[in-house]
Amino acid sequence: MTDFGIEVEIQAPPAVVWEIMRDVERWPEWTPTVTSVRLLNGAPLAVGSRALIRQPKLAPAKWRVTELDEPGRSFAWVSWGPGVRVVARHWVEACGEGSRAKLSLRFSGVLGGLFAYFMRGLNERYLALEAQGLKKRGESRRA
Repeated sequence: MTDFGIEVEIQAPPAVVWEIMRDVERWPEWTPTVTSVRLLNGAPLAVGSRALIRQPKLAPAKWRVTELDEPGRSFAWVSWGPGVRVVARHWVEACGEGSRAKLSLRFSGVLGGLFAYFMRGLNERYLALEAQGLKKRGESRRA
């Protein structure tokens, strides 16, 4: 298993959820899985932006934004280390009167499968906590 993902329905417009997702430096306010995010190129988030992320139980990691689709309200960024590459995707779409957010991780590289296997419990738990935090934050800020 090298792919992990979760979807959550949020009773808030996609624009509200997108604003929360895109403001990565404020993630520590709504998810316990991130202790700090610092955009190394300054805000706003853009293709090529680099970020330093600190998370409990993980070494600090540098991420680089590889995709940013404003109309589709999605972005992807990549982090890498010896033998492993991780792509994280975040997107939001309209769903009825609210939104559906999707969060995913994909591990690749020579050691990607092994790393994903050993980290699967933490990955699944962190994705669930992030989805819950995003839902709570979005629904508290409905427009």
